[in-house]
Amino acid sequence: MIFPRYILFAFALMVSFGASMVEAQDPALSDRTLIVGTKEAPPFAMKSADGTWTGISIDLWRQIATDLNLKYEFRETDLKGLVDGVTSSSLDVAVAALTITPEREKAFDFTHPFHTTGLGIAMAWKAGNPWLAVLKRFFSPTFLKVVATLSVLLLAVGMLVWWFERKRNPQQFGGGPANGIGSAFWWSAVTMTTVGYGDKAPVSLAGRVVALIWMFAGIIMISGFTAAIASSLTVTQLESPVKGPEDLPKVRVGTIKDSTGASYLWENRIGYQTYQTALEGLQAVAEGKIQALVYDAPLLRYLINQKFKGRLQVLPNTFLRQDYGIALPPRSPLRETVNRVLLQKISESAWQDTMYKYLGE
Repeated sequence: MIFPRYILFAFALMVSFGASMVEAQDPALSDRTLIVGTKEAPPFAMKSADGTWTGISIDLWRQIATDLNLKYEFRETDLKGLVDGVTSSSLDVAVAALTITPEREKAFDFTHPFHTTGLGIAMAWKAGNPWLAVLKRFFSPTFLKVVATLSVLLLAVGMLVWWFERKRNPQQFGGGPANGIGSAFWWSAVTMTTVGYGDKAPVSLAGRVVALIWMFAGIIMISGFTAAIASSLTVTQLESPVKGPEDLPKVRVGTIKDSTGASYLWENRIGYQTYQTALEGLQAVAEGKIQALVYDAPLLRYLINQKFKGRLQVLPNTFLRQDYGIALPPRSPLRETVNRVLLQKISESAWQDTMYKYLGE
């Protein structure tokens, strides 16, 4: 019969809904005030002058707590305090800019990721003298090699034309080997650059064949040479010794204590200086104490836009994927319930509005 099936289906829905309500009303979830650890980590967690907290992680947690009818209070601590707190269960939840790593996963639990990014490198802008940069390019070994190669080629073509013209055209290519080759070198240069003064021109058949070939070859060569010169002249104003993580061993590097950036630098045997906050690290970059700060890219970009705009910048490429999650003590009864609500929230359009509000993306 069809009717009993509908009754069974409705009954199953009621049981499922009832189970969720029971879980949400579990004494471990709702009968006491949860201690939620956090720390300032803009734009994920930020404390205003009146003591209220805002940010990507904070806003997400508030929505989750509202849906689950959870009572809670924030407790501010440092990164070590967050990690130790959820490990020892003295904190019920840790909400900040915590990245999910294998080491942390062994010590405590995480929810599903709510944001994925990577490590970034903050550097100082160095707007030097543009003319000095151009001169450096002109006298660079690469540029000088190009000039030397071109000069040898001009001399070779000139000597070939001189060999054919020295007897047939002594008025233009005569006067001894030195004068003749010098005149031929001049001719090959003005021919290649398409200046074509017309003061010297081959008259022999062989000389004209060489000249014809050189004219077409010169057009191609001068185009490439012009492009090389233009590339040297249109240099960027950013004089940075670091283009990516592979350059970090060459410079003075800093990161935040006990962060994923610190783990990355230690694992790759890169020496580094630690700071308590990203703001302190960026200030060290601005003052020239270190040349690069390795930390979570969105945090660096946010702080630079707020405090160091025009002075510091984050390199465009990130590395070492970073997944942000909410930390919970091992085997926390909150985990499954929070995960379901979290996945629902980050799938809604309102979550995109939150991300745009704080990150502009």
